[in-house]
This record gives sequence, C-alpha cells and structure tokens, in this order.
Amino acid sequence: MSEVVSAERSSPRRGADGRFLPSDTHVIDTDESPIDLHDPALYLNRELSWLEFNRRVLTLATDATIPLLERVRFLSIFHTNLDEFFMVRVAGLKQQVAAGVTTRSADGRSPSEQLAAIAARLHPMIVTAQETFHEQLQPLLARNGVRVTRLAELDASHRISLDRYFEDEVFPVLTPLAVDPGHPFPYISNLSLSLAVTVRDRKSGQRRFARVKVPEVLPRFVPVEGTDAYVPLDDLITARLGRLFPGTDVLESYAFRVTRNADFDIEEDEAEDLLLAIENELRKRRFGAVVRLEVDERMPAWLLALLTEELEVSADDVYPIAGNLGLGDLDEIADLDIPELHFAPWTPVPHPALRSDSEGEPADIFAVLRKQDLLVHHPYDSFEHTVQRLITTAADDPDVLAIKQTLYRTSGDSPIVHALVRAAERGKQVVVMVELKARFDEEANILWARELEKAGVHVVYGVVGLKTHTKTSLIVRREPSGIRRYCHIGTGNYNPKTARVYTDLGLLTADEGLGADLTDLFNFLTGYARHDTYRKLLVAPVALRERITRLIDREIAVHRAGERQGLIRVKLNSLIDSALIRKLYEASCAGVRVDLVLRGICGLRPGVGGVSDRIRVVSIVGRYLEHARIMQFGPDDLYIGSADWMPRNLDRRVEAMVPIERPALASQILRILDLMLADNVNAWHLDPDGSWRRRVPEDGESPRDSQGELMAEAAARASDAHVR
Repeated sequence: MSEVVSAERSSPRRGADGRFLPSDTHVIDTDESPIDLHDPALYLNRELSWLEFNRRVLTLATDATIPLLERVRFLSIFHTNLDEFFMVRVAGLKQQVAAGVTTRSADGRSPSEQLAAIAARLHPMIVTAQETFHEQLQPLLARNGVRVTRLAELDASHRISLDRYFEDEVFPVLTPLAVDPGHPFPYISNLSLSLAVTVRDRKSGQRRFARVKVPEVLPRFVPVEGTDAYVPLDDLITARLGRLFPGTDVLESYAFRVTRNADFDIEEDEAEDLLLAIENELRKRRFGAVVRLEVDERMPAWLLALLTEELEVSADDVYPIAGNLGLGDLDEIADLDIPELHFAPWTPVPHPALRSDSEGEPADIFAVLRKQDLLVHHPYDSFEHTVQRLITTAADDPDVLAIKQTLYRTSGDSPIVHALVRAAERGKQVVVMVELKARFDEEANILWARELEKAGVHVVYGVVGLKTHTKTSLIVRREPSGIRRYCHIGTGNYNPKTARVYTDLGLLTADEGLGADLTDLFNFLTGYARHDTYRKLLVAPVALRERITRLIDREIAVHRAGERQGLIRVKLNSLIDSALIRKLYEASCAGVRVDLVLRGICGLRPGVGGVSDRIRVVSIVGRYLEHARIMQFGPDDLYIGSADWMPRNLDRRVEAMVPIERPALASQILRILDLMLADNVNAWHLDPDGSWRRRVPEDGESPRDSQGELMAEAAARASDAHVR
C-alpha cells in the first residue's frame, strides 16, 4: 500500500493568489480579507475521516516491520472496526435518510451524500483488505508454520481427522433452514456468517433454497490434527453439506453475512426503570434493519436478488467479497502462541513511588499520596499496582468509610468490581455509578449492576439525558488528623484488560480541592445536587466547553499582545466540534501555534493558507491504542481527563478534566506530547487536502517510536529501582 493515502480531495476555494477565497458571512477580519469560518470547504467529513483512521489500521497489516501475527491482528481489528461503524454510524445515516432529514454536515454533505461517499471510499478499501490477507499474510503465515487453507488442499489422511471433527462437534449444532411456502425466509442474526445453499431433490427434480448458519459457538478456524494447517469452519461445512440434505444433490453454496442497526435510543424521562428499558432494547437490537449485506462475489444474480429482497436491502448496501467473509475472526489466528511472531512481551512496571521496600513490604499507598500526587501512564505503568491497588486496598482497609466510583466499561472478571463487592459486604458505604448506555457493553454492565446491588452496593445509573463517561474514584478515610479524601481521575476505564493495550493517564491524589470537587460531582450523579462551578475540575456539560473557549481566547490575546508565543497542544481521540474547530482557526489566524495529536476522527482541515497554516495534525497508530486525552494551553495550563472535543462529550455527557499542577507531573505530560509530535515511526501527518502521509525518518534522522521510547523509559525506571 502506498505511504500516501488518499482521503478528502475537495480543497477550500482559493483565489488567483492561492489564498483561501472567503464567503460573505460569519467572518473574521485579517490583514488581507475576511474569512468565513463556517465555509464547508474548511471541514472534513466525520464519517470519511473515521474511514481514513481505519485505513491507517489496515496499513499496519501491510507493514513488514511489524511481527506477522500482529499484522494479522491489525487486519482483524480493521474488520471489527468496520462492523461497529456500520452498526452505528451507517445505520444512523440510513435512519436520517428514511426520516427525510436533509440537514447537512459541517462539510456540506446531506445524509444520502455521506452514504454515497462512504460506499465509494470503502469498496476499494475492502478489496485492499482482502488482497492483504490472501496475497501477503496468508503466504507469509504458511512460510512460518501457520497454513490457513482450504479443505481441498489437504491430503486424504488429514481430511479424515476433519471428518471426525465435523461429525462429533459441528454436525450436531447445525440447523439447515429450508425456504419454501411452508418455511418462510429465516431470521438472519446480526454479524452471523451463513451459507446460501441450493439443492435438487433426487425424486422430484425440484430446486430448493436453504440457509445454513455457521455456528458462532465453534472456532472459525479449525486446526487440522497433526499439521500446521487451519481450515475455515464455513469451508468445512460447505464440503459436508450433503450430510445436511440427504436425498438431494447440493448444487451450489455461497457465503453471506449481514450487519444490522445495533444502535438504540432510550427515552429516559419516560422509562420508569432504566435497567428494564435497556434490557428490552437489547432484545430489539437483534431485529434491527439490515444496513450491510456482504456476499461471496461469485454469488449468481438470481440468488443475490433473493437475498436483497428478503433482507430488504438495496444494491447500495451490498458488498461483494473476493475471499473469506468475516475476517474479524482472524483474531483466533493472531492469538496463536508463537512468541517469535508477536511483539516482544511487555510487562507494565510498578510505579517507583509504590514499589515494595527492602523487606518486600508494599508501600502504604495512602501514606504516599499524602506526601505527593502520582501520575500514572498505562500500559507503561502497571494498572494493577496503581489504580487497581488503590481500590482493592481501600476495600480491605478498616479506616476507609466510603468508596465512590464511576464504571463505564470494565472486564468480566474485574478485581475492582470484586473489591467493591467485598467493601460493601464489610459495611463500607459503596456507591457505583454504572453507565448502562455504554454502547455494546450494556449487557455486561447490567449483569455487574445486579451483582453489585446484591452485595449491598448503592448502584445508580446516572443523570437523565446524559451519559456518564468520566473516569473517577473517591475514597473517604478516617485518619488521626480527621477525614481525608483520596482520588483517582483518569482518561481510561477501570478495565485491567484494556489497560494493557490502551494508553491512558491517571492522577492519584489526596488534594483537598479535588476531593471536594469529586464529592460534589458524585452528589450530582447520585442525587439532585447541581453545581455550576467546581474548584479545580473542568466538568461537562457544566463548564468544560466554556473554559476551553476562554483558554483558546487567552492564547490569542497573549500572542497578539506580544507577551509570549501563543501555544495550544491537544491530544484526543476525536475532534469534530465545529465551534471549537472555528476557535482553533481563529487562533491560527492570530499566529498561535496549534499542535493536535488525534488518533481517529479529525473534522479540521490543517495547513490552509491564511486560515489554519499554524495548525499541525498528527495521528499515532501503533502497538497500543492511543486513548489518553491531554490539553495544554500556554506553557503552564495542563489537563488530562475523559473528554474528546465532540458535541456529545461537551454537551451530552458527564466528563471531567483535571489540572496537572505539580511541576514534576507536568513535565511528564509535556514529555509525552513532545514524543508524539516527534514520532516518525507510528505517526501520520494530515495534509490540507485531507490526505494522510505516513511519517518516515528523513535522511540522517534517527527513528523515533514514541510508544517504544516510553516502554524503554519505564523499563529503565524499573531497572534503576531494582539496582537501588
């Protein structure tokens, strides 16, 4: 794949001198001419920008410098990302079209135009993904002792073992579903892989159609006993279809896969029991409208017409695939235990301030936090020995009176949840804000909510009309000096599994002002308290947007006054809020330097002459998923927290950003930003035309891998502590 990846190609309108050509309204004045900052040409489309992020993920599957099974994993992630994109984003656009919505996006596209642009962008990308697997990864896997192959390519002796597997494990769970006047077309579940089969009755000669679902309870790639081969389950079933249809001749079989609308809205003010309402909606999710139909590209026209009619999809919703469908299942191959084909293992290190003493006794985490704030950066710093340890220690500490925590997403065997249960059983006051509306984790969160309630935990489900996305914990402890509050405010979920693959930041502190702020915030989440101001926290939807706007305005003002160089550096997952994008354009026009590190979506168009030529946009896509949010305004104002710059985060979610005030911790944050902006291994640069260029070391320049350097620095800290 080319290192220069095509994206948006519509550029802002320019005059004969090459400058941006302004409109007549919503302008700011410059020395040359007024500029319309609402002009659609200044914005990149949200959906297409996300597709370009997923293209960057796909590019990693082609990168020969990455271990082979990790390349397979990136290809799997590309496909699972696409599944969710269709279930939510494409589904939402289709609903808008069906409802007659004509409102245009910031870049000037109607919902129907966005759908057309998505399809045009995506079809060639899917071709590239298939070629990546079949022409690059599959041959490389075979050379390294992992053959993903078709059944027909095995010799007879090896097919015998698969015959036994089919009879013992597969055949009992298969259910062929006939389609005829007595058997209506069956329901096809979301993301299920199916076979469309036609057979001929040997007595009547009649052709018939049936659907066979490839069971999700079995491995998608079946290991062949005594070999290094793996056969796709659907290929094995296809070869044994005669067992399912005795008395017939199997004429043809083609794979297909459907994606359904999996998003839903809850009218919370009309739902007497939010938990029950979401359970009902989860059941409905299975029956959402089909938004994508993937089919074997060899499928004949008459069979495709049958499927599109029965599934009620248009030709625009059909994605022909030249190869295996559902390659998100490649995670099974990526998980194979072949160390030399994976990244070198990384074990997160304990924070230096919390390591055991010379006698092996762990440091008293409360005593440490009374002396100093700690900044933790996962997965470089161990989640288990920092955040998780704070909660588990509090659960067992007889002096702890209360624990309050938000849970947005967590793992199924979370030690933190078990600690909260244990704390409640020991009589502590435990309050947990469980966000039932965390998309695709609703069912798991319902289960945990009920488990917590059974143990006596006070479980609340947040504020009507708002998702609670903030990542916060508050521990109240009785000490000789009086009641003291300990806090964690972070950028990531309380999930020990994702803490190993997501980069996140967290502040551990006993700061009195932050403790008071979190007390007010939890009272807002659990009761009727309303707080328009907080001492230190920036809280959405209360004041976060306003504060960000004021901080940008301040940088504009100090730069224009000549007091210092205006500076804004922000690290986010996504930037699509048009109002804040316009403020950044204003800052650029005023001469403020703006550096943006954005993992995924970017609605801002950088480098446009006279508008955004002071703005640089970089995306880091590497071994770990960049998830931390950082804001820097000028040399001193630094914040970390849960909020991206999207309307939903600023206006429809409870978010918290915490200031990093201690110079030692601030220097760590600045170091992270410096590394990201210097990266020339995992970094991509966004050009004015909307295309992304992968950075590579220039002549004489050393490679700079920000994630690799952070791992090396963490390892060095661990080694230094061991020597001492």
